[in-house]
Amino acid sequence: MLSATVQHALRALSVLAGLPDGTYILGRDLAKRAGIPANYLSKILWTLGGAGFIDATRGSGGGYRLQKSPKDIHLADIVCLFERHRIARGCLLDSQKKCSDSEACAAHRSWQAVGDAMINFLENTTLADIAPHQEPKN
Repeated sequence: MLSATVQHALRALSVLAGLPDGTYILGRDLAKRAGIPANYLSKILWTLGGAGFIDATRGSGGGYRLQKSPKDIHLADIVCLFERHRIARGCLLDSQKKCSDSEACAAHRSWQAVGDAMINFLENTTLADIAPHQEPKN
């Protein structure tokens, strides 16, 4: 249901969200941990940085980190950044005709429930909810 770009962005952000506060990670290490081709990831990170979700620092100890708390970043924010239309309402069978509650196609009500569930999930789930939990080091 979500594009590869959105899935990659969410995977990269979940890795960043799982890092200890203030920790930077190199782009190549983030790409490896998130399972994303490095050149593809750099384009995603550019967009995320421009939107204020991450920041980057050059030099020794540099890399990428979240600019906001993971609990303050909802998945819907990320989906909208890359694919605004994914959050928009549409009907499964609607192509040229405008399907609506008053003139519903055969799939309208069931598809609306699917859309409602997805939007509810994206709007109410944060990066903190999907971040891998770090095991305490002894």
